[in-house]
Amino acid sequence: MARMRDRGVVIGKRDPTDRSVAIGMLAGACAYTLWGFFPAFFPLLEPAGAVEIVGHRVVWSLVIMALVLSVTRRWRQLWSLDRLSWARIAGAAGFITVNWGVYVYTVNSERVTEAALGYTINPLVSVLLGVLIFRERLNRPQVGAVALAVVAVGVLTAGYGHVPYLSLLLATSFGFYGVVKKKLRADPVVGMTGEVLVIAPLALSVLVWLGVTGAGTFTGHGVGHSALLAASGVVTVVPLLLFATAAQRIPLATVGMLQYIIPILQMAWGLLVVGERLDAVQWAGFALIWTAVIVFTLAGRSPRSARAGVSGRVGAATYTGPDKP
Repeated sequence: MARMRDRGVVIGKRDPTDRSVAIGMLAGACAYTLWGFFPAFFPLLEPAGAVEIVGHRVVWSLVIMALVLSVTRRWRQLWSLDRLSWARIAGAAGFITVNWGVYVYTVNSERVTEAALGYTINPLVSVLLGVLIFRERLNRPQVGAVALAVVAVGVLTAGYGHVPYLSLLLATSFGFYGVVKKKLRADPVVGMTGEVLVIAPLALSVLVWLGVTGAGTFTGHGVGHSALLAASGVVTVVPLLLFATAAQRIPLATVGMLQYIIPILQMAWGLLVVGERLDAVQWAGFALIWTAVIVFTLAGRSPRSARAGVSGRVGAATYTGPDKP
């Protein structure tokens, strides 16, 4: 962009803060869009069970990240991380492992709707954590949008007749994963490598056990099946790296509202491709969520929010990456 001067003031130069926020918003939207289309990929991995799929996701993610670090020559950055960074990496690895494990258990127990509800509750948890931990502030329309989303979750929950503890565990585990990722002062690629490195011993042990007991499917089901299991590493790594970029560059409350992309896409997939049907209560709940998302987004783009700048209000940049002092 050309630089023009008017009375000594540079005109037309992009604010690096605005650019950081734009990158974060784009990364977050892409991450949640990819996660929203996960139902299109994982059925292709049958007859592998959910536990085996998770194991392959971890192991092949480590292989991919190791190659990335080798090509970019970042191994020194990983090994030079201080103890606090490694503690946060271990914490992030723990939260994401719990999230994957609970999701596997929920799906295998044929409680898929509770898993979907977890994706709906998840953004609310991120918004709450952003306000409580990072002191991210919401303007009045955004508070109203969050309240409306809470009502929507209540509507969707009412039909179960009990506290959806699996949904809550899914939501809180990933919510705290986002908190740790926001606090981690490490390059997203380096941090992601550290996470899968921490999880890999457990995942590899599970895969070995499945192979020894004959319950594994990696061999004996054709090259195509093996290739798809290996590709699960790419499917796992790409959205997580995008999420890490978003979490470091934009307020966690905004990250939380972007997460509604997942249930919206999954519902569309279920209705248009799988042929599922929603009852009146479910339609009402999702309609309330969509309304809340629209209100929250418009409120974040208001002139008042824009003037808030870096004051901590939602919409301001809160990048905590390695290159920020």
